[in-house]
Amino acid sequence: DQKIWGNKMQENKPLEEDEIDLKELFKTIWAKKIFIVIFTLVVTILAGFYAYSKTPIYEAKALLEIGEYKKNPVDDAVALEKKLSTIFIDMEKNLKDKTSQISNISVVKGLKNFLEIKSESTSNEEAKNEILKVLTFVQNEHEKILDDVKKQKEMELRNIDLQISDIKSKSVDLIDKKIENNIKNLKSLEEQLKQIDENLKKIDTLNPSLAALKLMEKRDITNSINTITIQNFELESKKDELLTTTLYKLEESKKIIELSLLPHNYKNTQIVGEIMTNDFPTKPKKKLIVAVAFVTGFIISIFLVFLFNFIKQNANRTDY
Repeated sequence: DQKIWGNKMQENKPLEEDEIDLKELFKTIWAKKIFIVIFTLVVTILAGFYAYSKTPIYEAKALLEIGEYKKNPVDDAVALEKKLSTIFIDMEKNLKDKTSQISNISVVKGLKNFLEIKSESTSNEEAKNEILKVLTFVQNEHEKILDDVKKQKEMELRNIDLQISDIKSKSVDLIDKKIENNIKNLKSLEEQLKQIDENLKKIDTLNPSLAALKLMEKRDITNSINTITIQNFELESKKDELLTTTLYKLEESKKIIELSLLPHNYKNTQIVGEIMTNDFPTKPKKKLIVAVAFVTGFIISIFLVFLFNFIKQNANRTDY
């Protein structure tokens, strides 16, 4: 029984020591409560002075929609984000006496053709102007791209007009002249053929050599007539194809390009809606700074109380 009682006493002893230590801690804190209050108030007041003396910073943000040509974006959003971040953030962050700046440029998740731009400044108006600078830069770049597309389409249109004009005024005329010339040649050959037939009737059957010569001449003229006739048929077919199929295809291509040049197919980069601003500054967060300073001051003051108490106790022990 004595052993059991002794074990229980030993188990209860640490608990009593813990209770005593905890009481001592509270006593130490309570004894220095004035110091803790004053220190916490001083830190809080200093943080308040700091927070309210800082120049207020306002934030503006806008959603930028990348320009399009026939529903196709004129620029890649990721590449454009890197380019703009380099120009308006990285290259300007070391400039002195700058009261406004672009704080962030990022691709909007789920919207591949949209960029979100944020700016900071001492006033909402200047913050807006920073975003407008970026917008103007992008619009000028994309306007050049759209102009190049328009010029290319206009050049294609001029080429088609030249082809149509060439068919109507040159190619068809040239074919007509060839056909006309072939018709004249046919008439001449037919006259020659008629003359040979008449000569063959007059040639004496007793002169076979002359008759054979005339027959060979007749055969050559007949072959020439057949060749020219076939050529005329091919020329007429080519003329019909130029005036129907080829011209139709060119006219269709011309209409498609003319439609692609309509204004609704071209859209430059623009801000969706309006540039958003707040009536209250986003920096510094005065209430948060004061609250954090209060908590930090309170914790540091307690730490200092225990530190000073620890140093004092060690000094007393060395005296003994």
